[in-house]
Amino acid sequence: MTGTGPHNPLRTRLRALRPAAFGADPSGERWERIKRSPNFSDGVFQNPVGARTRPSGGSMIEFAKIYFRKEARARRSPVGLVPLHTTTLADLAREPASGLRLTWMGHSSVLAEIDGRRVLFDPVWGERCSPFPFAGPKRLHPVPVPLAALGPVDVVVISHDHYDHLDLPSIRALASTDTVFAVPLGVGAHLEHWGVPADRLHELDWNESAQVAGLRLTATPARHFCGRGIRNQQHTLWASWAVAGPEHRVYHSGDTGYFPGFKDIGAEHGPFDATMIQIGAYSEYWPDIHMTPAEGMRAHLDLQGGEPSGAMLPIHWGTFNLAPHPWAEPGEHTVAAAAAEGAPVALPRPGEPFEPTAERVPSELWWRAAAPAPAQGRATSGDKGSSPEVAPTA
Repeated sequence: MTGTGPHNPLRTRLRALRPAAFGADPSGERWERIKRSPNFSDGVFQNPVGARTRPSGGSMIEFAKIYFRKEARARRSPVGLVPLHTTTLADLAREPASGLRLTWMGHSSVLAEIDGRRVLFDPVWGERCSPFPFAGPKRLHPVPVPLAALGPVDVVVISHDHYDHLDLPSIRALASTDTVFAVPLGVGAHLEHWGVPADRLHELDWNESAQVAGLRLTATPARHFCGRGIRNQQHTLWASWAVAGPEHRVYHSGDTGYFPGFKDIGAEHGPFDATMIQIGAYSEYWPDIHMTPAEGMRAHLDLQGGEPSGAMLPIHWGTFNLAPHPWAEPGEHTVAAAAAEGAPVALPRPGEPFEPTAERVPSELWWRAAAPAPAQGRATSGDKGSSPEVAPTA
């Protein structure tokens, strides 16, 4: 039907008026490929199981009352400075003894060193996860190290196009290097718009793989949504990722609600030496698109074939205020969930490299030094709380 796709003439004219951070709509052969995807129907990408992506009607009003309550706002940010690891670059200069090392940079950004290769997941070095430099969620702690100081990266992996996972300043900085990018189907339109050459893009549908520098990267299903503009067109895919080297395997969840497909991903691509699992920005108002810490631990166990093996690294918390739950609650609830299952969980400070297969992984409850009083972040509200991304994507 004329005028219904992302490439219609009116939308083309409007593109020139929107901020660069909004990215670009898929068009041409990319749009044709999207329409052929088995995960695309009725004009949008579909979740593996149904998902409500935002509160609506009365629940939106109720959520707003909770979110903007003064005492609740105070609990959503740390007090004082968030403890950071101070020797990141010196530590990274030494080769990992095991061949596998992870460095959580905050939120969902992780540098994974796998069998001599370097993979950077969801790099967000910007000051705000927002299309605007003057508004939107601001960092609660500095990045542990400058992006340029990290050195060469073999591949950058993007889980989806929300602002707290796909950051324009970071992508532009990385576009000036020789790294290649692995992204879900449709997301390549944003990266090309920002200067990434098409020949450095691997754009994958769910269950498709690419070989990069001896690593096998597979886009695996997730239960979430997409969008960077005022209107959410659902024309870019979201994904989790399985990355396998000659000796080690890791998994990055991106953003996702819990769904039975974790068992299938684990059976096909696991078990994993480490999983990086989203455990923050959950809410009873959108239970289908972000996992609670308990659900994150359940997903980790599913990915490991039901066994409490491999280290789980909690991600998507501590760096941005995206949710009405207390700032430190995801960390506390993850520790409790891990203890209940007898599963190993790694608790590095932002910037602290660790080797998941080592005898010991970081275990200090570092956030308690900055958690608002009096509960020290150990909330009793259960796994409730939170908001997805900044307003234009929510």
